[in-house]
Amino acid sequence: MAMIGGPTLEFSVAAEQLRTARLRSELVCQEIAPPERVAPDSMALAAGVARGPRRGHAADIALDSPYGAGRLILMHDPGSVEEWGGPFRIVCFAHAPLELEIGVDPFISDVAWSWLVDALDTREARHTALSGTATKTISSGFGTLESRGDAAQIELRASWSPLGTDFTAHAEAWSELICLLAGLPHAEGVESISARRTRRSPEERNTRG
Repeated sequence: MAMIGGPTLEFSVAAEQLRTARLRSELVCQEIAPPERVAPDSMALAAGVARGPRRGHAADIALDSPYGAGRLILMHDPGSVEEWGGPFRIVCFAHAPLELEIGVDPFISDVAWSWLVDALDTREARHTALSGTATKTISSGFGTLESRGDAAQIELRASWSPLGTDFTAHAEAWSELICLLAGLPHAEGVESISARRTRRSPEERNTRG
């Protein structure tokens, strides 16, 4: 039985699984403070892609890597079962810069979302009520920022209700998503954004104009 005022045993076990999950080796991960008052019990992780020598504070890489980063929040609220489809809810966020010619591709958001779905499925991370958005942005610098030119970024926000007792798989899927968005290859052969764009047929490229 959980201590009065403390996290429940069910949540503590799930949170520890996330903390000890084997994430991609290219990532620096750190536990961070979760948003306040999102649920009776909650915890959060931040992870960022590290390339080359890992100089600087690990927290800086985890929270704001220029190559790609993300956050994962686990929430537990038995009173939200009807809304969530279970007592737990996971919220994830991931973003990474893109080459400009890739950023203007109309299919990039679809690719990013499919990677999340595939990552969850291949790791058998059982879930329900998956929802979210995949957004690409193109920005142009002006004034003192004009020298930066144009830039592109992909951002994915999603949430789902995990089923069963294996929470490790959900953290591993999140870590895979961050790395794929950052352009890193998948060990099992999932193509990078660049490769998928190159292999599309002319008919596919013209589907959206």
